[in-house]
Amino acid sequence: MNKNDLISTVAETSGLSKNDAAGAVEGVFDAITKALSKGDEVRLVGFGTFSVARRKASTGRNPRTGEPMEIKASNQPKFKAGKGLKDAVN
Repeated sequence: MNKNDLISTVAETSGLSKNDAAGAVEGVFDAITKALSKGDEVRLVGFGTFSVARRKASTGRNPRTGEPMEIKASNQPKFKAGKGLKDAVN
């Protein structure tokens, strides 16, 4: 399922127009993105939790040359599925 499929499904199940459903989906994505960029976590009970994981700096290797290179520290978005989602999938 891609973003357009998701918007269509939301429109059908909620009775919204496609434009309103697109606005709702975009609003959810924006809210999650803003919360994660501030370092907060987004907990949706029964669905899952979005959070930010801190990756430490490390040394890797350039695959072409084999030379060592520094990989900078970074923040990575992370999702942990909740019980309701896990049960629905299994």
